[in-house]
Amino acid sequence: MSESVDIEQYKIKSEPYYEAVGNELNLYASAYEVRMPLMIKGPTGCGKSRFIEHMAWKLGKPLITVACNEDMTASDLVGRFLLDKDGTKWQDGPLTTAARIGAICYLDEVVEARQDTTVVIHPLTDHRRSLPLDKKGELINAHEDFQLVISYNPGYQSLMKDLKQSTKQRFGGLDFDYPEEDLETQIVTKESGVDKETAKKLVQIAHRARNLKGHGLDEGISTRLLVYAGQLIAKGVEAEAACSMTMVTPLTDDPDMRDTLNAAVQTFFG
Repeated sequence: MSESVDIEQYKIKSEPYYEAVGNELNLYASAYEVRMPLMIKGPTGCGKSRFIEHMAWKLGKPLITVACNEDMTASDLVGRFLLDKDGTKWQDGPLTTAARIGAICYLDEVVEARQDTTVVIHPLTDHRRSLPLDKKGELINAHEDFQLVISYNPGYQSLMKDLKQSTKQRFGGLDFDYPEEDLETQIVTKESGVDKETAKKLVQIAHRARNLKGHGLDEGISTRLLVYAGQLIAKGVEAEAACSMTMVTPLTDDPDMRDTLNAAVQTFFG
């Protein structure tokens, strides 16, 4: 028998701030009603994880998040036997825990995981809604409240890092992108504490940088980085220094591209 799990530790106690861009709140709620597995696609820092946290809070469901990486094994997701003073003891992985207690299990940046790892989610994402623990000789029938959600950034797709069609076609999908200018300004103002005029300047710099994606930049400036910049400015850091630290240095090491980004910053804050 597995030890009882404190479900409350996985529940989000206060409302995560999230501004809807379209009808994604209603679409997700409807998908959850039928426990449809969901795929959330969008660029880095555009609000995917915050959206899932917000929906878990709104629905009152526990949320277990897994940050996927290329070293993650199937055992990291499902569980393994561990040695202790009494011998061996089974330790559930996060996916198994979520299936048992009826949590939303969120696999963040799932394409980072090896394909042989992602295969373990297949029986949970079709009519079976089950998880075989081969090493333990147990078959878990997922709790009726369990839902699996995965996310990834299509900008980083390649033949080596993409989901198999046999995996993709088990999920409904929601596309995410950076909000339009007025809404993003509102988000940056709320999240960082800067005034609306400063937030608007940060957003306009980001829009210029996003036009450089594929032309020297792998990714544009994320909403998350704009919030970081705003937080520093709100604390009294000089705007150009704050922007350089959060919106230029993290994005690129290319001197010419940095000059281009810094020139955009100086246009608005110089």
